Amino acid sequence: MQATQTMIPAKSLTILEDQLQHEFLACKKARVYAQQMQDAQLRNVATQVANAHCQRFERLYNYLNSHA
Repeated sequence: MQATQTMIPAKSLTILEDQLQHEFLACKKARVYAQQMQDAQLRNVATQVANAHCQRFERLYNYLNSHA
């Protein structure tokens, strides 16, 4: 039995694409901030924030690709 894919409405696709861009930018910024931190605890927090944004980016990216 073959799984059917549902089409993403244009408005939802635009929203998802915007969110994908926001997550990508937030990931990059948090990584830059982490590299500039002198305090190890702050660097760790910024790295965790970057990782969270990167994970959300990957999930959104994979979701969009699964509906392509």
